[in-house]
Amino acid sequence: MKLYGLIFDVDGVIADTEEVNARASIKVFEDLFGVKGFKRQDFEAGLGRGAAEYVKAAARIHGLKLTEEQIEKATKLRQDYFLKILSEEPLPPFPGVLELIEEAMHREDFRVAIATSSTPEKSRAVLESAQIPYEKMVYITGSDVQNKKPHPELFLLAAERMGIEPTNCVIIEDAPDGVQAARAAGAKCLAVTNSTDAAKLSEADLVCDSLEKIDLATIRKLID
Repeated sequence: MKLYGLIFDVDGVIADTEEVNARASIKVFEDLFGVKGFKRQDFEAGLGRGAAEYVKAAARIHGLKLTEEQIEKATKLRQDYFLKILSEEPLPPFPGVLELIEEAMHREDFRVAIATSSTPEKSRAVLESAQIPYEKMVYITGSDVQNKKPHPELFLLAAERMGIEPTNCVIIEDAPDGVQAARAAGAKCLAVTNSTDAAKLSEADLVCDSLEKIDLATIRKLID
């Protein structure tokens, strides 16, 4: 029996974390560096590349030169703010996410994984808020790899842990660097326009505006 792998990114795929990420990060720049005027779009170049790159992306736009120590402090405080917001305002999953995961988990020919550049603490908070049964899935975070996206290491490790060749996997992403990483891993990529527009995701094998429109037949067709 042929096995198929379905790999989900977390931020911007499982739930609308990008708005919370931006709010937490904007507050960090105000509280830690006394700089105001940041907006969500300033962080876009760092989407999916881990916390440090996310912070650096916006700093560059505003001409702010940060030391490694400042970046480390900023990313830690950003996570603290993010977790606080999430504890007060739980995030539901995007429409179609739970249904697709549950459908795949009930099939003998499918394996499901979570693969995120985020930290274990941050990604677990999102997954638990969205009621994703991640403990029953292969679960890879940024702490498990040396190289962040657009390097494919994250997705290659997820495929390896599932015991499936990357060519038999579909990776669901929302950011250009994630799409690049999926393609570099040799997998198919389904991009969802939750965080950016379709034009920036054009390298994906399929682009959609909601996972409500996706079923396992679509996933298998992408692979076969």
